[in-house]
Amino acid sequence: MARVWLECLNSLPGIPLDVLSVPMENKYKCQRCFLVLRKPVQAQCGHRFCVHCFKQLTSSGPKPCEACRQEKIYEEPTSILNIGEAFPDNAAGREIASLPAKCLNEGCTWTGSIKEYETQHEASCDYELVQCEACNAHVSRSEKERHSERECEARVLNCKYCKLTFNFKDIKAHDEVCLKFPLQCKDCGKKKIPREKLSDHSRACVKSKSACSFSPVGCKFVTDNGKLNDHEHNSVMEHLRLLLPMVLSVARPNTEAQGSGEWQEDSGLGLYRAPEEGASSSMPSGDLEKKVSALENIVCVLNREVERSSVTLEAFSHQHRLDQENIENLSSKVNQLERVLATKDFQLSETEQLVREIQWCTFDGVFVWKISDFPRRRLNAMRGQTPAMFSPAFYSSKYGYKMCLRLYLNGDGTGRGTHLSLFFVVMRGRHDALLKWPFSQKVTLMLLDQNNREHIIDAFRPDVTSTSFQRPTSEMNIASGCPLFCPLGKLADKSPYLRDDTIFIKAIVDLSGL
Repeated sequence: MARVWLECLNSLPGIPLDVLSVPMENKYKCQRCFLVLRKPVQAQCGHRFCVHCFKQLTSSGPKPCEACRQEKIYEEPTSILNIGEAFPDNAAGREIASLPAKCLNEGCTWTGSIKEYETQHEASCDYELVQCEACNAHVSRSEKERHSERECEARVLNCKYCKLTFNFKDIKAHDEVCLKFPLQCKDCGKKKIPREKLSDHSRACVKSKSACSFSPVGCKFVTDNGKLNDHEHNSVMEHLRLLLPMVLSVARPNTEAQGSGEWQEDSGLGLYRAPEEGASSSMPSGDLEKKVSALENIVCVLNREVERSSVTLEAFSHQHRLDQENIENLSSKVNQLERVLATKDFQLSETEQLVREIQWCTFDGVFVWKISDFPRRRLNAMRGQTPAMFSPAFYSSKYGYKMCLRLYLNGDGTGRGTHLSLFFVVMRGRHDALLKWPFSQKVTLMLLDQNNREHIIDAFRPDVTSTSFQRPTSEMNIASGCPLFCPLGKLADKSPYLRDDTIFIKAIVDLSGL
């Protein structure tokens, strides 16, 4: 059966019905997906499934065959789907492979056999719509490469100027700020000037307009860069006239110490008018020197503050780099600890499961199963939510057979809707290699009367030819037992078997001969 398992790893669901060029026969239809069988597998009941569908059906353990139930031929254990009992149906596979086929994709005219469709055409049809991994749009396979290179809104491109990588939809926004993006000088018309160098070009461009360098003192003249020198040469007197009030404001002595002379503009030339009556005409140079000295001291202080700030900034930058390295190291350790914690959580979960098994486990072949909240559980079974329950495992001895019970609260098979169905299950244990197979011990199943008067008892000896009692090759064998174990009417109100919404089921395995 390993072949079925291996094929299932890379299998697909059934082939669409419309691929066939001839009418569909039911024998070629999967009983789960109802499509044309792909790598058919035949269950022990005779029904066929795609290997993919059969793997999904039995992924959580053996399951009843719904096709058997619909055809009213359900019979355990034959109608239980078990991957260990299925086999590849090569005969049906060959018949299906030879059937005529056509391609479903719009515009494709391919025809051939089912085998050619699966092996050659299905995964390579140029007309098939495939999903773009970047933008999730659907395009034909033949157009996918062109779409990815030219049309996809989410395709990744490199800026051809600065070589940074962006999505196509962000490129236009990037062009507005890219330092390498070529611009044109609006003054001289020169093209392909990188944005980062445009300001330098504007200062040097002979046709770019610039303000006079004496604009801080009031010159309003604006001209081309190439004509600034001419303006400065021709306007010396005007610039001196603008500078004079500023110089005089620095050199003006204190009003109280100044005498009667005053600085006045004469005919717009800013000349000094001497005092009219014998006042001293000498300039108070001492005050000017004091002001210059004070300004020099202020500049020295500011220089020292700038140097101190530069040193502090460098120290902060260095500390920031160290902090970033520490953060990265701590993040790496946190990620490592999270992985370790996840492993520990998994191990803890396994340990808790083992503890739960040990808590309820017995090693003498006798097991009492307490089932509480019976009305709610039965209602869920009637709704089909949880039709069956498995008991905890129990053992014939510490190193003996591993077993469990399977209970259908609304019945199963012939007992559906009328009886409790109780089955015995042989499970795969750790010491199976040391035990005698097939399992042949007598099994007694009991529904306990909680008044200890009349228990409901059923017993059987295993059919040693049944696969249910051979050495398990999966987690558990097919269940075997009593579909008509107890009429549901005996569990009505005030039943001695149901007290406080609880029933007790007991299993006894005869250990004689072990």
